[in-house]
Amino acid sequence: MKKIFHFTFLLIVGWSSQAQSKKWTLEECVQYALEHNISIKQTALDSQTAQISKSSALGSFLPSINATASHSWNIGLNTNIVTNALENETTQFTSAGLDSGIDIYKGLQNQNNFRKAKLSIVAAQYQLSKMKDDISLNVANAYLQILFNKENIKVQNEQLDINQKQLTRTQELVNAGSIPRGDLLDIKATVAGDKQRVIAAENTLLISKLSLAQLLQLEDFQNFDIVDADYEAKQSEVMFQTPEAIYQKAREERVEVKIAKTNLEIAEKDVQISKGAYQPTLQGFYRFNTRISYAEVPTFDATGNFTGYGNPAPFFNQFSDNKGHNFGVQLNLPILNGFSARNGVARSKVALERSKIALSQSELDLERNVFTAYTDAKGAYNTYESAVAALEARESAFNYAKERYAVGMMNAFDFNQAQSLFANAQSEVLRTKYDYIFKTKIVEFYFGLQILK
Repeated sequence: MKKIFHFTFLLIVGWSSQAQSKKWTLEECVQYALEHNISIKQTALDSQTAQISKSSALGSFLPSINATASHSWNIGLNTNIVTNALENETTQFTSAGLDSGIDIYKGLQNQNNFRKAKLSIVAAQYQLSKMKDDISLNVANAYLQILFNKENIKVQNEQLDINQKQLTRTQELVNAGSIPRGDLLDIKATVAGDKQRVIAAENTLLISKLSLAQLLQLEDFQNFDIVDADYEAKQSEVMFQTPEAIYQKAREERVEVKIAKTNLEIAEKDVQISKGAYQPTLQGFYRFNTRISYAEVPTFDATGNFTGYGNPAPFFNQFSDNKGHNFGVQLNLPILNGFSARNGVARSKVALERSKIALSQSELDLERNVFTAYTDAKGAYNTYESAVAALEARESAFNYAKERYAVGMMNAFDFNQAQSLFANAQSEVLRTKYDYIFKTKIVEFYFGLQILK
């Protein structure tokens, strides 16, 4: 038993360690977010609501059927509902009924409501697709931000390591009397500043992990980590397209315009539904009822004289003898209804005009977003190339300064300046690299390519 306990304990500990040491890929993060993100779950509920509305619209074509039943006690002088005679006694009565109705014609409102419900399902699906795309972009951005922060920590640690070695070297030179003590104080201040930058970079990395973990709805963000992937900042094939071509492809692929078009179709159906209130309605109905009395019934002879009271007829005999049927059709002609029909049509027409404007605005927004994304991506690539060129120059300058400082031809302050400029250039290359990668992802996204491609 003890061996089984130890084995189970080791198995749980090993599984927990493996779970905490798991490193997530971008694809895993996106897929997990699509399955667990709260915003996506909330939007998915809208699709379920639209399905329920469709079921309700479909139910309007079916007849309504309602059954009623009642049992009552009457004390004192009451009318017997079976014999219609006044009786001063305590009696019991049971009644039952069945009502049914169906719309034969209702100004095509039921048909248009059903078509509107189907359009609402399409609109909800488009909204869900848009939410998934937005979450995917947010996850990709957060993922790239973590990668940037990781590489930035490496840069800061490298600078700290270089300066710590330089501190040791400077201490030796000061002890030998080769350089003044002030240089040692400068390099100590530089090392202290490097340590602060490392701590700040680690905190920034932790916060970026928290942001991504929240998108994924993960609680243990402190042990959350991603794969150290190396994304190459290369020109995307989409960037060789013209902004006009990307916009035309976006109009076909993106759901923003599709949502606006679907909402416009829904608004058109609302106008048709409201106009249906002008037309007459024709309804069919059927009613069944019966009643049973438990009181004694008066009896009469052949000449019609009252002879006394007898026992009531059996239950099922009364049920059959007292039953009645009522059926027919009912026509309603709207003549004057306080302008409710006319105002309903007017309101639906105003909503239709709003939907038309919203469609035009969505096309303009999409065009602006595409051109902005294209321009930003192009500018980000140029900025990245400039940062790479600046880094090469700063690296050469730093290596030259290091050589001069080693032979005593440069003081510690100027050397630290050259080193700081080199470190800043390294960080700028990293920042512009991931900024360009993400902005390129946005352009590809508008062109219809998947985030993970």
